[in-house]
Amino acid sequence: MPAYHSTFPYDPNTDRLIGNFVIMPIKTKFRGPSYPCNSDYDIIDECLDLFRPNSFFKNFEIKTPSDRLLIYGILFINQCLATIQPHMSYNDAVKALVNLSLNHFVLPGTPGFPLNSTYQVPIEDPQQMALLKSYLAQFRQELAMRLIERVYTDPKLGVEAEQDKTKNSPSKYWLSFTKRKFMNKSL
Repeated sequence: MPAYHSTFPYDPNTDRLIGNFVIMPIKTKFRGPSYPCNSDYDIIDECLDLFRPNSFFKNFEIKTPSDRLLIYGILFINQCLATIQPHMSYNDAVKALVNLSLNHFVLPGTPGFPLNSTYQVPIEDPQQMALLKSYLAQFRQELAMRLIERVYTDPKLGVEAEQDKTKNSPSKYWLSFTKRKFMNKSL
């Protein structure tokens, strides 16, 4: 059974490429270079939906540029889940993931990035690298906030859990995936 790929096609009219890394529109409240998304479902929702099934795969064939963004999102979700501890409150998890998403991170194509063989980013162009860094910061912030909303919502409690997340603990079904490594890699 093959891994699940991104359903977002690359559109040269709306999507920008930096090397072979695509900058796609996302719906976000954070500032950054991303275009506003026209639909309710964006690449971040797809990363969150495909994280659990794809975390079982050790190989992933890249078919579109949006698959590279999906790979980055899945690796970042794994890093976020490793940061969240089983005893953390909602507010502590928000603080930890905001710090994780904004702290210094390695850009694709630079030394130290785990999948440099799949990403071709123009390192010699500082404007393109600054654009990529600001987009990834925006992407990471939005992904971390949406992940927290999913991890701290208990489906058994329903609306009650939505209203009082401070007493809630993280979902064991999400935290159980911290031991799995997508493609045997981590950020």
